Parts: sequence; C-alpha cells; structure tokens
Amino acid sequence: MSLPPSEVPQGAIRFNTDSQRLEFYAQGEWWVMSTDTPNLASAGDPTPGPRGLFGGGQLTGPNAISDVIDYVNISSAGNAIDFGNLTVARRWVTGAVASRTRGVWAGGFTPSINDTIDFVTIASTGNATDFGNQLDSKATYGGCSNETRGVFGGGNPEASSSKTDGIDYITIASTGNSLDFGNLAAATASLCATAGQVRGLFFGGYTPTVLRTIQFVTIATTGNAQNFGDLARTNGQEGQACANATRGICSGGTGPSPCTDIEYVNIASTGNGNKFGDLITAGTSTMGAVSSPTRGLISTDDTNQDDIEMIEIATEGNAVDFGDLSAARDIGSGCSNAHGGL
Repeated sequence: MSLPPSEVPQGAIRFNTDSQRLEFYAQGEWWVMSTDTPNLASAGDPTPGPRGLFGGGQLTGPNAISDVIDYVNISSAGNAIDFGNLTVARRWVTGAVASRTRGVWAGGFTPSINDTIDFVTIASTGNATDFGNQLDSKATYGGCSNETRGVFGGGNPEASSSKTDGIDYITIASTGNSLDFGNLAAATASLCATAGQVRGLFFGGYTPTVLRTIQFVTIATTGNAQNFGDLARTNGQEGQACANATRGICSGGTGPSPCTDIEYVNIASTGNGNKFGDLITAGTSTMGAVSSPTRGLISTDDTNQDDIEMIEIATEGNAVDFGDLSAARDIGSGCSNAHGGL
C-alpha cells in the first residue's frame, strides 16, 4: 500500500511504471530524476518546488496594458506574489512556455502586434531578459513545450490582416529568433495549448467559426499538426490548457457565451474530450493555466479578474478556490517549471 502524500519522506525515490522513469519526492511533489533536475531535497537549496508564473495582460481600465509577472507555489494554496516585469508591457500574450529552468513569453499586443520574446529564470525573481523575436509577430496564439522546445501555433499575426496557421518554435535553453515548425489545419486564433513530453496539443480556437478541434504535433520534430479529436463542448474559443505527463486539460472558453466546462484527454492516444468537471467561474480570455504533476491552476474571469482555481489532474471533479493574482488582469498567460512536458 502506498503512503499518503503527507507521510512520504523527503528524498524518497520510486519507479513510475507509466513514464518508465525514476522519480524523487520533495516539497509535496514527485520529480523526475535526471541530470538537469533541481536537487530540491537538499537542505537549504533555494530552488523552488513547482512554481507557476503569470505574465502580461490587460489591467482594468482602457489601454491599461500590464508588464507584471507574479508567481504562486503550486503545492500550497494562496495568493500570487510579485516576481518582476516583462521587458515590454503587452496583452494577448497568450501562450507562455517553460522548461524546468526558464519561463518564456512571446508576442502579444502593445497596442500593436509585437514580436518580442523574453524570458525569466523561474527559480529566482526579477525582470525578464530579451530572448529574441518571433518569426511572425502575433497575439492570441497557443503555446506548449517540453524541456527543450517551446512551440507557438496560430494567432493574429502582424503580417496578415486576419489569422495564421503558422507554427514556430524556439530552443528554450538558448536565445534567438523563433523558427518555422509547420502549420495548423487552418488559420486559427484564440486557441490554447499544452503538452506531454512528446506531444503538444492545440485546443479549439476561432477561424472565424468557433472550433471544437483538437490537434497535435510531435515537439521534437517539425511538421504540420494532425487531428487528435474534438472537444465535447462547442465553447472552444479562448480557453485555458494545462497538463501532467499523461492527461491534458482544457477548461473554460467562449463561443457564443463563456462556459465553466473542464475536459480532459489522454495525451498519448487520440480521441475526443471527456467531461472532467466545472470551474467555479466561467473562464475566457484569462491569464491561462499552469500545472504540476498533480495539480492544475486555472485563472478565471471572476468580478475582479484575479481569481485562481485549482483541480487535482488525476481525479475528475469541480475546481476549488486557490487564491488571487497579485494584480487583477486578463488576456496574459502562465507557465510552470513542473508541467506535463517536463
């Protein structure tokens, strides 16, 4: 019989039969053992456990664009804390990506479409640093990543009056401009994305028809997206996505009205979305979602535009309150150092 989480000793090691990898236990989470995994169990090690960051967005009030980055410790419910600032204040920066070390935001709207890519070191706090520029500057895209690559798909580009089907990518550990990866099935904006270690998934969007489509790419290669299945709901525009290593979550969205639905898929297979539960508050055009191997945190559009809700990814059910953002805002995005692609 396995021990409940409260009784697992710090530094415990197990073999995960699903991922076929060794893991160790630290700060309330199981971490994959590898040469680049932080030694979280070491006494006095300043490296944090699972940390979620939220960056950019639209503050309340006309033309109030935010450069705020704030963070939460995913293992412990509570309000977000100031982390630093993006290099450029922007909204509609909707697809942040991350490795275990870095968080990266790309594109957005400043109030014109922007091609900036900037990054932070997740374990510390401080302002973002310039990374490079997008191949085609865009906003309202979906972003996903594994430890090596960040992938950005769709969006509203500067080079077009409408939407793009373009997918571009970066190597997270380096700096430089994004490169061509392939194409989505159709020119799509207002979609969301998440990933396992092998696949990146793109959910829904707007073409201008609201989509229920789920598409996937193999992150380590380049090429066009392939069909995965469909969301069960019709509200596929402007949702939020997060994942652990096996299960992808898509929540909220609109089209024609905001919804509270949460769905899940098994990343390694293909198929349609399955009902998971419901958000407390409908979530659309929010600050996105972040995750650890066990939890998903989802920002939602409560009255104050600052709410963060929580789910346990392995167990279907409704979201519960986690805390609040440090600055009320929406249409930004979040990333974490413990998501399903790592």
